[in-house]
Amino acid sequence: MKRRDILLSSCALLATMSCSKPEETKLNVIYILADDLGYGDLGCYGQEKIKTPNIDRMAEQGMLFTNHYAGCTVSAPSRCSLMTGLHTGHSQIRGNKELYPEGQQPMQEGTYTIASLMKDEGYTTGIFGKWGLGYPRSVSTPNAMGFDEFYGYNCQRQAHTYYPEHLWHNNDSISIPENLNNGRTVFSQDLIHEKALNFIRENSDKPFFAMLTYTLPHAELNLPHDSIYAMYENQFEEVPYSGWQGYYKSDKPYASFAAMVSRLDMYVGEVIEELKELGIEKNTIVIFTSDNGPHCEGGANPDYFKSYGPLKGTKRDVYDGGIRVPFIAWCPGKIAEGVKTDHISAFWDFMPTLADITNSSKELNTDGISYLPTLFSDTDQKEHEYLYWEFHELGGRKALRSGDWKLIKQPINGETVTELYNLKEDIHEDKDLVNEYPEKVKELEQLMDGARTHSDMFNFGIQVQ
Repeated sequence: MKRRDILLSSCALLATMSCSKPEETKLNVIYILADDLGYGDLGCYGQEKIKTPNIDRMAEQGMLFTNHYAGCTVSAPSRCSLMTGLHTGHSQIRGNKELYPEGQQPMQEGTYTIASLMKDEGYTTGIFGKWGLGYPRSVSTPNAMGFDEFYGYNCQRQAHTYYPEHLWHNNDSISIPENLNNGRTVFSQDLIHEKALNFIRENSDKPFFAMLTYTLPHAELNLPHDSIYAMYENQFEEVPYSGWQGYYKSDKPYASFAAMVSRLDMYVGEVIEELKELGIEKNTIVIFTSDNGPHCEGGANPDYFKSYGPLKGTKRDVYDGGIRVPFIAWCPGKIAEGVKTDHISAFWDFMPTLADITNSSKELNTDGISYLPTLFSDTDQKEHEYLYWEFHELGGRKALRSGDWKLIKQPINGETVTELYNLKEDIHEDKDLVNEYPEKVKELEQLMDGARTHSDMFNFGIQVQ
């Protein structure tokens, strides 16, 4: 080849290279899920007694949702909804169903989850904390459901203690000898948090998806008596808890609850600081939320802290206090700072949102609508026709929200009472409008009747003839 032809070929190659579009860097995603944290338990949502400076700063630097809903009013069905992108009218797990000696009702083998989606898109996936959607070595462990790494509690019932005798690393049981025979020395959340930070560090040079499912501030109300606990130790007029509900006793449950929320806040701050030290904060979306409303167990008193904020109800209620949860999203340079949005969204929206984040072409079976347009301040945000929940304890309960209207039926098994509220005018759900708007009731009942498919396992305790 002549020298002139070589030069022309080289120039053509350089021109092609310069015109080629560089591959877009994939956004990392960290989803932090608190356990039984109420809508009003954070400073940025109005909390006055408990300090949450890191989460408050996250809200100041990101986006705060005022109308975000959990998948259910208790843990397992809420997490199944999150994992599968289906509300509890369609999801496999619609209630807490315990198995012994360890675990809960599993999802079906091969269930497609948010972790499956992220693995399909080339992400390394990890979950650190509570699982509660199967039993050890079943077809529904985290590793069988798309997660490359798992560390924490397989069983949500065993997560009722913060000083367990073992945790799980993938499919291996990891003994904690210091906690044997009621030793109560090693605090599980610190172990889980450190494993989560290690996962972030080890995968910082490639796309990763991390779920941090801490059990704070779920009962039991106990934690190390360190500087965080000392902030609250003598701040409240305490009502000691003797352990009558089966949780470990707590001499100062109010101080412990407040310290647990602040410890969770510390973990969030350390996650964000780690991202900054690694130089990947502008390429990582961090989401913080809770699995349902505040609990009343182990000595907790949501009335004292106004944990439900301006809402009515607590965990196990289908009033908004049991299902509306804090939700904050943060990603410097991509999510606008200091924004509050009233976009109505729910756990089952996370799967299509991840599909949008990753530009996935996967055809999803989901009840969700991506809220990525809201996160990125795009005006082209689709809205839900309705949101639907069902609950399978206490006789069964159903709820449906459509726009500002909320329809509730409870109990399902027994003499059912129908309630209707306008959340825009009555956020606390005090004024039942069921007799004033019969046509609206009829309209929402039709939506409610069409919202669920039959489940043999979860049918409100009603036997089908």
